[in-house]
Amino acid sequence: MNKDTDIQLSGPFKATDGSGRAHDAKAIRIFDEGYGAIDVYVDFSATISGLHKDKSLIDAVVAQLRTVGYKGPALTAGDSVLQESKLLVLEAPDEFNTFAAGKGWKDLAEEFDDE
Repeated sequence: MNKDTDIQLSGPFKATDGSGRAHDAKAIRIFDEGYGAIDVYVDFSATISGLHKDKSLIDAVVAQLRTVGYKGPALTAGDSVLQESKLLVLEAPDEFNTFAAGKGWKDLAEEFDDE
């Protein structure tokens, strides 16, 4: 995690996958700025390889985001090339942008909306 460019949305929590195994998540974070689409990064203490499309695991992350104020639609699995052994990357829907902005995220695309 890069403290200079990350916004931490949540601290540690437990997330259960579809087979009932509990995983220790260390944090949910986003980068502090971007161009409209937001990737959400979930850091885990141990490997979660192969679980980036596990609906139960993703639902557990969304449930945790709801405890910190997110009210929009569910997130979806991010591109498989972005996944790492201890990192789950999720794609956020457009409605997530408002929530993220309230946490300090800046949409760089807004600078080009003046046309």
